[in-house]
Amino acid sequence: MDYRLLGASGLKVPVLTLGTGTFGGRGELFKAWGNTDVAEAKRLVDICLEAGLNMFDSADIYSEGAAEEILGAAIKGRRDQVLISTKATFRSGSDINAVGSSRHHLIRAIDGALQRLGTDYIDLFQLHGFDAATPVEETLRTLDDLIAAGKIRYIGCSNFSGWHLMKSLAVAERYGWARYVAHQAYYSLVGREYEWELMPLALDQKVGCVVWSPLGWGRLTGRIRRGQPLPPSSRLQSQLVVDIGPQVPEEHLFKVVDALDAVAAETGKTVPQIALNWLLQRPSVATLIIGARNEEQLRNNLGAV
Repeated sequence: MDYRLLGASGLKVPVLTLGTGTFGGRGELFKAWGNTDVAEAKRLVDICLEAGLNMFDSADIYSEGAAEEILGAAIKGRRDQVLISTKATFRSGSDINAVGSSRHHLIRAIDGALQRLGTDYIDLFQLHGFDAATPVEETLRTLDDLIAAGKIRYIGCSNFSGWHLMKSLAVAERYGWARYVAHQAYYSLVGREYEWELMPLALDQKVGCVVWSPLGWGRLTGRIRRGQPLPPSSRLQSQLVVDIGPQVPEEHLFKVVDALDAVAAETGKTVPQIALNWLLQRPSVATLIIGARNEEQLRNNLGAV
């Protein structure tokens, strides 16, 4: 496993990170992703650590918090061997303030995540989205305070536009607060919008890209091809999953898959391995978040490096 510095920080992260969206299977959205339990999660963590993959990504909304709980149980007794990345911003409860990036919500979100994960610190905490209702100053001051309190070590953001990210970096610099070292963004061979504005910004400001859904929301697994029915186990069988995720024109998808099939025939690698490896050659990319419902899928993805 190769490691890269995460943005303008001294933290070295593996080029592949295991996502926990498949852990738990609670709720209509996440049951379509998988239902990995603690026993299977421990096995996946074992395989990851054997391969040198020591970073695991989660979020408070994944399976209504169950993903963080399962991850915490899976790494119990080996906390010092791993890096934990998690996120919050989206609604996590019925209380009117249980959403957004206000001081009120972020402090509660961090304390809740620490409890579910069974740890006293989070290595990388990221805002899951931009909160236009909360002043950027309030958000960044809170994150800086949480770092000072030892509850989080590095901060990042996710799904920000260029101006969201640049304004946040400017405010942090103005007040001398901690700055974002990572931006978790969608980027794949069938979704390259990241290259237009966010990639140049990341290179200029030294913000590492943590790529989510590098296989195009499950479309580049090698099981989806022109003229063939969608596999029964594909998450794309769920209309909710299709609607909420990145959209890809069908003809464009099949052209990319055809090209990947040709490369696979020449190299002996699989479609997902080629798609992942291509991303690792792109500027600003620090790590790719891979998902796996089982050991076979995990080992296939690990074969990209």
